[in-house]
Amino acid sequence: MTDFFLFINEILWGSILIYLLVGAGLWFTWRCGFVQFRYLTQIRSILLANKNQDPSGISSFQALCTSLAARVGSGNLSGVAIALTLGGPGAIFWMWVVAMLGMATSFVECSLAQLYKTRDSEGNYRGGPAWYMERGLGMRWMGVMFSIFLMIAFGLIFNAVQANSIANAVNNAFGIPKTWVGIALVVLTAGVIWGGMRGTARLAQWLLPAMAFIWVVMSLIVMALNIERLPEVVSLVFSSAFGWQEAASGALGFTISQAITTGFQRGMFSNEAGLGSSPNAAAAAATWPPHPASQGLVQMFGVLLDTVIICSATAGIILFSGILDTADPEMKGIALVQQAFSSMVGSWGTGFVALVVMLFAFTSIVANYAYAENNLMFLQQKSPFATVLFRCLALVMVMFGTLSPLPLVWQMADAAMAFMAATNITAILLLSPVARDLSADYLRQLKLGKIPVFDPNRFPDIKHQLAPGIWDNQEPPETRR
Repeated sequence: MTDFFLFINEILWGSILIYLLVGAGLWFTWRCGFVQFRYLTQIRSILLANKNQDPSGISSFQALCTSLAARVGSGNLSGVAIALTLGGPGAIFWMWVVAMLGMATSFVECSLAQLYKTRDSEGNYRGGPAWYMERGLGMRWMGVMFSIFLMIAFGLIFNAVQANSIANAVNNAFGIPKTWVGIALVVLTAGVIWGGMRGTARLAQWLLPAMAFIWVVMSLIVMALNIERLPEVVSLVFSSAFGWQEAASGALGFTISQAITTGFQRGMFSNEAGLGSSPNAAAAAATWPPHPASQGLVQMFGVLLDTVIICSATAGIILFSGILDTADPEMKGIALVQQAFSSMVGSWGTGFVALVVMLFAFTSIVANYAYAENNLMFLQQKSPFATVLFRCLALVMVMFGTLSPLPLVWQMADAAMAFMAATNITAILLLSPVARDLSADYLRQLKLGKIPVFDPNRFPDIKHQLAPGIWDNQEPPETRR
C-alpha cells in the first residue's frame, strides 16, 4: 500500500503540483500587486478591530486562530524533521519560498471565500472553495468534488497523521502504549468536535497563541546557547538548497531536486496555502472589517506565522543540534525532533516536545474536522445521521493513525493533499479577475485614507452571484448559539 501511494505521489509531486503551486503563487503575486509585501502593515488594525456586532460570524482573530490551529500541527514538527531528513537542510529554504508565494495564493482563496459565503439554517456564516466554485464559477459539480476530497483529506487522513505524531511522541517520551494513547485521543476528540466551528474557534483562540509562543521562545533559547553554529547552519541551508554542497556525510548528500520537492511538499502540508482549507475559517468570520479582502490579509499572515516563524523554529533546533549527521536511522519524524531538543537541554526535552506536539496536533485534529463538517453541510444542508456517521468515521481514523506505520500515513496525506490542491488552484485561477478587482478596490480605498468597505454595486458582474443579506448592509438575523 505504501508503494502504491509513493508511486502516485511521485507522479503528482514530481512535476505537476510543483509547477502549479509556483505558477499560481507567481501569478497571484503579480495579479494582486505584490499583496504579501504591501499590505502586511494592515494586519494589526484588522485583528484589533472590535466593532463586530454581527452574531452570524466569529471575529477576525478567532478565524486566524482557527486556521492556525489546523495549520500548526505535526507538520510544524515531524513534517519539518521529515523534510530535513529526506531533502536535506536546503528543504527549509524551499519551504520559505513556497510560503512567500503561498501568501498571495492564500490571500486570493480566503478573499473569495469571504465574498461568496452564505448563511446556514441557523444563521451562521458558511463558505469556502465549494461555495465559490458553485456561486462564482457556476460549477456545483466542482464544489461537490472538492468537498469530497476535503472530507477525505481533513476529516479522515490528515487527522490520522496528527494522531500518529501524538502517539509516537508520547510513546517515545513516556513509554505509554500507542493503543492507550489512541483511546484517550478518541475520547478527547469526540468531546470537542460536537462543538462545531464556534467551539473550535473558542478553543483555538486561547490555546494556539500560547503554545506557539512557548515553542518559538524555547527554540530561540536553545539556538542562543549554540550561537557559535549560526554561520555554519546558514551556510549549510543555502548551499544545500541550490546543490552547492558536496556530498560528504550524513545530511550533506542531497540533491537540489530532493530539497525542492520535499520542501514544497512539507511546506504546503504545513501552511496549506492553495489547499482550500483556511478559506473555510475565513468564510466563517464576520463581515467586519467590511471588505472581503480583509480576511484574505488575515489568513495570508497565518501562512507567514506558520512556515517562516514556527517551522523555522523547529528547523533551527534540529540544525543547531547537529543531529542530522549522527542521528539513528530509525529516528524519524517527531522522534528526531525529540532527540535533537533533548541533546541540547537534557532528558526533559523529550517530554516537553511530546507535550508541544500533543497540543499542536490535537488542536489541528479538531480544526480539521470542523472544516470537513463544513463541507458535509455543503453536500447536504442538515442530516443528523450523516453528521454522526462522519464523526464516527473521523474517530476511527484517529485510532487508525495512532497504530499505523509513519510512511503509510504520510504518503496517504500527500496524495489527498495533491488532489485537493489541484482542484482548488484551478478554481481560483479561473476567478483571478475577481480577486484582482477586490485587491484593487481595497488598495484604492486605503490610499484615500478610508476604512475599506465593499460595495457590491461597484461590481455588477458579480453582484448577482452573492448571497442576499451578506454584503448589502442588511441586518443579520439572530443566530442560535
